[in-house]
Amino acid sequence: MIETERLLLRQWQDSDLVPFAQLNANAHVMRHFPSTLSRTASDALVHRLSIAIDDNGHGFYAVERKSDGVFIGFIGANKSGSDLPFAPCVDIGWRLDQQFWGCGFATEGAVAVRDDCFARCDLPEIVSMTPVLNTESESVMRKIGMRKEQGTFTYPGMTSDHPLAEHLLYRLTRNQWQAIS
Repeated sequence: MIETERLLLRQWQDSDLVPFAQLNANAHVMRHFPSTLSRTASDALVHRLSIAIDDNGHGFYAVERKSDGVFIGFIGANKSGSDLPFAPCVDIGWRLDQQFWGCGFATEGAVAVRDDCFARCDLPEIVSMTPVLNTESESVMRKIGMRKEQGTFTYPGMTSDHPLAEHLLYRLTRNQWQAIS
């Protein structure tokens, strides 16, 4: 569990399933992903994310707003698939419900996760990736001190002509983190 001034990042609960499924079914929230998720796929994702937290001691946490306990999405860092051109890696990321955009929650939570990755988990580096079109997530990556790698890469499993295929990669090493902390 990670706590910030306004957020609680925690293990997933059954009460998160419905709001997470609604978030994943929202076409605007999911516009930078290949598709929205069905309720079954969303629930399966929660199950995988929960297991990853238990197995690794970190992962993509459920996030609730401390002031009222409302579920707002996920923020965390998780081991990424081996099919990525820069694997193995731990990827920091976030997905928040649209009504919570523009409040600074993604940055606040991502800073806390970033610090946890280096201070408690003792990771040598973290990465973050996003489609070139996702300027909002790219802004969060910059705000938390990550550095953009040169060039782009085609996300595995996507054809190069898919509008979401071209991805940016950001990276932050332990030494870089220490310099900004």
